[in-house]
Formats: sequence, structure tokens, C-alpha cells
Amino acid sequence: MRTRTILYTGKGGVGKTSVAACTGRACASSGLRTLVISTDPAHSLSESLCEEVGGTPTRVSPRLWGQEVDAQAELERHWSGVQQWLGELLIDCAPTGETLRLLSFPDVARWWIQKVFPLERQILAAARPIAASVLDIPLPGHAVFADIHRLSENMIAMNEILRDHELCTVRLVMNPDKMVIGEAMRTFTYLNLYGYLADAVVVNRVFPAEVGDYFAAWRTLQEEHLELVRSAFAPVPVLCAPYFEQEVVGGEMLDRLATALFAQHNPAAVLHDAPVQKIEMLDGGARLRLELPFSRKSEISLKQRGLELIVGVDGQRRTIALPTALAALRATQASFEDGALEVSFDAR
Repeated sequence: MRTRTILYTGKGGVGKTSVAACTGRACASSGLRTLVISTDPAHSLSESLCEEVGGTPTRVSPRLWGQEVDAQAELERHWSGVQQWLGELLIDCAPTGETLRLLSFPDVARWWIQKVFPLERQILAAARPIAASVLDIPLPGHAVFADIHRLSENMIAMNEILRDHELCTVRLVMNPDKMVIGEAMRTFTYLNLYGYLADAVVVNRVFPAEVGDYFAAWRTLQEEHLELVRSAFAPVPVLCAPYFEQEVVGGEMLDRLATALFAQHNPAAVLHDAPVQKIEMLDGGARLRLELPFSRKSEISLKQRGLELIVGVDGQRRTIALPTALAALRATQASFEDGALEVSFDAR
């Protein structure tokens, strides 16, 4: 049995950890061996579960484990060559931004492995005498390149797992606030650009009907925003959870959250499986279709380089490796309608 993977991402403070933890408890209760991993630098998984979890999988309850990844510890364990060369490494992480950097990195890594690493020794041999005369620090040695090469290969392997739409999906978590929804829409566009499948949208902390007069105006505004979410992300399922009367921590409250979110769904299932990218072979040519929801035509750029198609959207870029069947074809026409980019390829 292959492992089902669900990634929850979204703006900081929207409740990603609570949603991930409640999903984990629901999956474990259904009989699945489940691991909930937090990669957020500001960990709160232990507080959410009311159980202390560490840097390795920690048993929380029957069939449920938790883990809070310590980025510094992983750096020290796997990057010894880089450590010896660098004096200090600063990493600034943001929840959605860090996810996008992580998901876009494998395309960059492939370029390094194909173009730079094969020439590593020649580059260092040619540059070292010049650098020694003008720099106060030595050039990176082979150990540094070995660490980066190993990281790149691991990221590419991870990328192949995350792009398996039968087993891995991304779920966007948001609150029904205008700014948060705007960021989620941009993230949804970039997920499609990089070839990842978003199978659900989670709207957390929705004021219930009995909220009272004090929050009545706010609830009305939330209802308007919810209509925007449902229409904008359709046909992706939108799962809603109320703003509870108390903080969502501990097993009982997490189970209430899971009941609200998954009343009509299996939390472990792939809830939406429409492909985000499709290549169709035609007589004498081919056509590529790439879903880019919420994009504008003016934001999109295209460039073909051999069997690579470079697609840019508002500063984000992805290099799509084209199949060898397109080797004799070149991109001749592109159109963007109804949130989808279509590129036509014809004989050179």
C-alpha cells in the first residue's frame, strides 16, 4: 500500500496546524496509520494535539504520530560540507512563500544537475587561482557541491512524489477575509503552474448564524466572501468550519473541527482530481493545456528552448520538460481563455 500525502498550506495564522491535526486524528480513527508533520518554523503542533512531539515521529495515540521538523538540526546533520564553508546561513521563512519556494525548487535543481554539476571540477580549477587573488574567503570545495548535489537529487525525488496526483494533493487553508482569499487565489495559480493538484479549499473560522448582533455585519461580509470562494475555486470542493466558542486544542475540539470539515467527505480521499496539465498529440502537431486560474493574460510569458517550455506568471517561472515526441515541433501559437493556457506546437 502506497502512502497518501496531503499538504496543508496558507497564510500564517489561518489554522493550518489545527486543520492538519484534526485530519490526522480523523484518518487514524478510520484505521489508517497516520503521521502529521509540521514544517512551520513557529511550531504549534504539540500545543494543538496537547501532546509533546519532537523532531522524530512521536506516538500521540493509536495509529497517530506527530513530528515537528527542526530545520536547524536537519541542516547540521546533512550539510556538513556547506557548514565548513559558510560562517552563517540566514533563512527567512513565511508559510505560503516558503511552500512556493519549496515546490518550485526542483525545476531549478534539475538545471543545476544537468548543466553545472558535470562541469564542477573544471569550473573550480579555472576559478580558484583568480579567486585567491581577489577574495578573502576560499571557493567552495567538492564537499559543498556534494551536499548541494545530494539535496538537489532528494528534492527532485520528493517532487516526483508530490506530483503524483493519485496519492498527493495540496489543500489551501484560509479565513473568509478579503486579503487572505487574495493570497490563496495567487497560491492556487502557482500550484497549477508547478503541476501540483489542489483537491480542496478549507475556509476556517466562519461565524455561525447564532453569532449575535455584535458580529452580524461581519458575518454578512463573510457570507459575501464565501460566495466569492465557492465561485472562484469551483469545481474544487470548499470545506467550511465554524468559529468555535473556544480554542481548537486537544482531542475533543480537534474532533469537532474534523466533523465540521469532513461531514460529507472522506478526509483521506482525493476530493478533486481534474488534471492541471495535459498534452494532446494531433496530426502533424501537438497541444499543451495548462490551467492557470486567476491569472491575467498580461502576466503570462512563454519561451521555448529545445524540449523545454518556460512559462512565467507574475514573477513565478516553471520549466516544463516536453516529451521527446515534440522534438521536431516548435511552439507556434498560444491562447489564454477561461483560466487556461493553450500552446500549439507544429512542425519546424
